[in-house]
Amino acid sequence: MNSKSSSNTKLVTIALFIATFMSAIEGTIVSTAMPTIVGDLHGVSLMNWVFSIFLLTNAIATPIYGKLADQIGRKPMFLLGISIFIIGSVLSGLSNSMVILIICRAIQGIGAGSIMPISNTIIADMYSIEKRAQIMGLNSSAWGIASIAAPLIGGFIVDNFSWHWIFMINLPVGLIVMLMVIVFLHETPNKVKSKIDIWGMTLLTVALLSIMYAFQLIGQSPINWKIIAGCLLISIASLVGFIRHEMVVDDPIIPMNLFSNRTFVVQNAIAALVSGFLIGFEVYLPDWTQGILGLKASLAGFAVTPSSLMWIVGSFIAGKLLAKLSPYQIMNISLGFILIGAILMILLPANVPFITFLGIAAICGTGFGITITTSTISVQNEVEPNQVGVASSFNTLSRTLGQSLMMSVFGIVMNTSILRGVNQHEGTKVSMINKLINPQTAKELPEKLLPQLRNILYSGIHNVFLLAIILIVLAYLINFFDRKNKHQKID
Repeated sequence: MNSKSSSNTKLVTIALFIATFMSAIEGTIVSTAMPTIVGDLHGVSLMNWVFSIFLLTNAIATPIYGKLADQIGRKPMFLLGISIFIIGSVLSGLSNSMVILIICRAIQGIGAGSIMPISNTIIADMYSIEKRAQIMGLNSSAWGIASIAAPLIGGFIVDNFSWHWIFMINLPVGLIVMLMVIVFLHETPNKVKSKIDIWGMTLLTVALLSIMYAFQLIGQSPINWKIIAGCLLISIASLVGFIRHEMVVDDPIIPMNLFSNRTFVVQNAIAALVSGFLIGFEVYLPDWTQGILGLKASLAGFAVTPSSLMWIVGSFIAGKLLAKLSPYQIMNISLGFILIGAILMILLPANVPFITFLGIAAICGTGFGITITTSTISVQNEVEPNQVGVASSFNTLSRTLGQSLMMSVFGIVMNTSILRGVNQHEGTKVSMINKLINPQTAKELPEKLLPQLRNILYSGIHNVFLLAIILIVLAYLINFFDRKNKHQKID
């Protein structure tokens, strides 16, 4: 499926960047407006699902869009996804109860599931490998920019308009993206019509929904192990049924022969592990700067900013390395950057100068950029042209699952560490740690308890990063299994 020759490459790329930014910021901007939303719609007990449902449906939709993009075309599936995203956004903005908002966020997530994998697929269609790495780096940087811009944009909208507009703003932006894609993206239609694997999609949806829901429950307190066990059993049964079905169906949604390709499996596994490390880095580093150093939330957010900037640099480096080295060799280099950053995070004392975090974020960001870009391009290169959409979406799914699982596991480690620390220090409570992380409420805490509370928080974050470094070591070990292809460069 060719979309290179007659398309306006620059304008299509701009449209993809805007779409990626729109999707990325929607995942985080809601947190800024959530206090206002809860005050208006009530239902504080349900507010976590406003975030969770978006991630759940996003992850579930990703592999389905990837397959349909190969079968039907990148352009129609991208436009369909953006349309669903806009509809979900408008309905979210019109919601008058928390339950309705959660349902509408689910629709929004279904639409958002198309954006990242199909964007990467279109980029693969339009650019050569070296240039593709650079463009993917720029496109991925939208997530980093969104993490910085979301609190600012969300705060401005809520303060000057109303929370409804954090969703409604997607309507004009989404329509502009759709118009640009309709006018400037041209692709050769797929003349081979194949039957859509509805049963495979259903089994995969049930498997992903069950496992993702289990991850969400693991991160909540108290943990309901019976429901989690039930979800895991359903997920395993559905996954087994899915694999058996895919092995006999004519045109499977995820061809099982892909998993006989060692490089494909290794690169996706590394992407999942590094993404797990990434979510811990982005979530707990600001907790350190706010709770232990006492910095404002706006400044704390900038602690991870260099990682977003250096991600772009890392992508440019990946583009150069892909022409000279194999994915196996590149991963050994890129994981080294992340490992250095992880080791430094473990060795740092509690009261480290803020500038230190900027340096570590720059080192890790370089590694993230090289690793994720190499992973994405490698899996695209390992499949036939008519499977690039499937490869791109599976890579995105691997990263999403890695983040979701590790976010829950990190939460358990953090909560266990804090509970243990509170039990060891008389006069401290878990609720005090919640206040400590917010510099505004930290002022309400007894002065004499602050050193103890900061030590408890530091211990929890330290344990999180001890676990996180294991992920990078595992990534190294998994990459070792691809050593037979260590001299096989990407064509």
